[in-house]
Amino acid sequence: MKKLSKQAFRSIKKLSRQSLTITVFVFTLMWGVDKITDFKFFNAFDPISQALSDFELTDYAFSNLRETPSVDQRIVLVNLAPTRGLIAQQIMQLKALNPKVIGVDSFFDCEGGLYDTLNCPQLLDTLGNLMLSNAIQEAGNVVLVSKLVQTKALASKGDIDEYDSIEYSDKMFRDYARNAYANLPTDANYQDDVKLCRSLFPKMTVNGNEELAFSVRLAMMYDSVKTEKFLARNKYEEVINFRGNVELMDNRLSSISKEDISTTRYPIMFYAIDWDKFLEEQYLEDIFKGSIVMLGSMGSYFGDLSWEDKFFTPLNKKVAGRANPDMFGLVVHANVVAMILNEDYIGELKEWHKYAIAIVVCFFTIILFILIDRHLPLWFDTLSVLIQVVLLLTVSGSVVYFFTNYSAKLDLALTLAASALVGPAYDIFKGFQNQFNKWFTKKPVEVLNE
Repeated sequence: MKKLSKQAFRSIKKLSRQSLTITVFVFTLMWGVDKITDFKFFNAFDPISQALSDFELTDYAFSNLRETPSVDQRIVLVNLAPTRGLIAQQIMQLKALNPKVIGVDSFFDCEGGLYDTLNCPQLLDTLGNLMLSNAIQEAGNVVLVSKLVQTKALASKGDIDEYDSIEYSDKMFRDYARNAYANLPTDANYQDDVKLCRSLFPKMTVNGNEELAFSVRLAMMYDSVKTEKFLARNKYEEVINFRGNVELMDNRLSSISKEDISTTRYPIMFYAIDWDKFLEEQYLEDIFKGSIVMLGSMGSYFGDLSWEDKFFTPLNKKVAGRANPDMFGLVVHANVVAMILNEDYIGELKEWHKYAIAIVVCFFTIILFILIDRHLPLWFDTLSVLIQVVLLLTVSGSVVYFFTNYSAKLDLALTLAASALVGPAYDIFKGFQNQFNKWFTKKPVEVLNE
């Protein structure tokens, strides 16, 4: 091979230095734009930003491109009955059906710790409480939800993802069950707020003790080997690989418009039974034996459009500007259990990977711009715009492709931002250089051209 001449080497070195300088300029611009938007200078665009802020490119793959999953016969969902006495009957009935584990996604306590019949009318149902406590004790394989909370001292520090206390169901229930927290990371500030769910915290350390998430505890009791493998990933926050929902259609939906129920038409992945149908024994007994049965609220009846304990997820058919939440919390937990048992995790880029990809793409795009500007100056505007469009489409397509086919979530938002800014940043930087050269040399010099 012929060695590079000194002139060629100097040219490559100069080209690389110029590209690196403009790359730094591009990322400086991105940093500046980010800081400016933090000051809410563009409040007029807030409705647009709010409509798109909860959208990710992978949402389209989640809701439209992935194959319809098979029904997971290891997991059965049962709508929770409206009273503690009826819930006790559900658990006793389940015990006779021999499931491997029963998860109950509901608290049985007095909110605020006020144990009087005025503030906690559930105490009036003495028989129902005793029945429920006895049913949990006799079943022997019940998991109840708990809630991770912060004391005022910790909350004042502003760390929303650290907890130093746990809220449990009342002692008469929790003493006969396993307990696991049901907290899911969302942007909601309170229970009735709009909740967008994409991930979970598999385990948390509270006061020196390791606590497991509700779904992880259920999976552990069903298959400890696969669950330990999942926990060995040792990720603080796991992206949930949503695969499907439940069929909650009911004849009471006849008066509801198609638009209202359009967001509920998803791949069906779990068997679900309404509470009254379950108590009337309208089911096949075989589906319960050796399975994971999860009891939780899915509306007062199947088809109820209540938003209580309901989340927006990536499976929502309306990927931007969502109108209705699409998945009950119980089904979110079921998707996590299925993900663990299927070992169907979402792969993610490390933080430094995101920056490295963005820098490399930006660097070589600028080199291409410089070469076009030198050798095809008349075509520069046309070709630079064309390159940016192709680049944006390629990056976006790669995100969707790798997620759809390999369950790999490529967070290339930084690369997309750099790709969008590289053209304007090149022109701005070039204009600055020309102006500086006019000031210092009294004549225009195209320093990026030779």
